[in-house]
Order: sequence, then structure tokens, then C-alpha cells
Amino acid sequence: MGRGGARNRSGPAPDPKSGRSDRRQYKLSALPAAGYDGETPAFPLPQVRVYIDFSDDGERKRKFDEDATKSRRERELELWAQVWKSPQACAWSMASWRWLSVAMWVRTFVLCESADATAADKNSLHRFADQVGMTPAGLKENGWAIVDDELSAKRSEQTFEDDPDDPRGRFTVIQGAG
Repeated sequence: MGRGGARNRSGPAPDPKSGRSDRRQYKLSALPAAGYDGETPAFPLPQVRVYIDFSDDGERKRKFDEDATKSRRERELELWAQVWKSPQACAWSMASWRWLSVAMWVRTFVLCESADATAADKNSLHRFADQVGMTPAGLKENGWAIVDDELSAKRSEQTFEDDPDDPRGRFTVIQGAG
């Protein structure tokens, strides 16, 4: 028996191929599989300062680690540029209010790559990934579907031999002539 509710992920997900979805005019927004080729916005979050915790004569101390701070920032900017080439970036580009969530996903992803990540950080990574559509569940939640541009692929596959009106198809190569 289906269950419903107003909260996220409560009840069965709408099926875009069902008659009920047709009546409600529910359609998934198509995102091109080739990805986004527009301009990448500036990373909206400030640099995180990384510290080293250590013990000195039994006293706990912290020291700023400039190299680790620089390294983490470089990785954040690298990942930010990379995700802005994804199909999901097509949707993000039209809704600038999502950029902060995408940036938080990037920051959390980079943190989870390090040994400093906690279980809570890894849980947050999954939540952010769903919010910004970086998981299959997140794509459905946002009403997005990644689709291939089949028309473009067919156009690039088509040759003059396939077109009966193209005069080049009527020529015959004669061996040894010349």
C-alpha cells in the first residue's frame, strides 16, 4: 500500500511514465549528458583555515598549517571547476540560489577525502549530494533526468551514403584508372 505525505521522500516517488503523472503534467527536466559548457562562477565560500592539533608536555595545542590550508583550497577550486562541467550544472546555472549548497557539497567532499573527516561529515556529504542532484536519488528528488542528445548523435553518424539525394552517393570508384 502506498503511503504519502508532504515531506521529502515520503511515499512512492512519482513515475514520469504513469497516467497519473501525465494528468498532473509531471515531467522530469532533461539535463544534457554532455554537461554544462557555460562559465563557472566563482567559488562562493571563504578559505578554510586548517590547524594541526598536537600535545606539548601534556598540554593540547593547535598550530595553523599554511600548506594544508593552501592545499585544501586548491582542491576545493579544482573540484568546483570539475562539477561545473557536469549535467547537473545546467540546472544550477539557472538557479543561483543553489550555488551555496553546491559549494558546501564541494567543501564537504574535500573534507571527506581527508583523514580529518568524521562520520557526521560523511553523512552530511550524502545529504548535500542529494540536495544538489549528484546521486540518482537526488536527480529524482529535483525532478531531473540526464539524457543523451540522440538527434545530435544521429546527425554526426549520418554520411552522404545514407542520403539518396546526395550526388556523391552516385559516384563509383574505378580501380586502375588514371
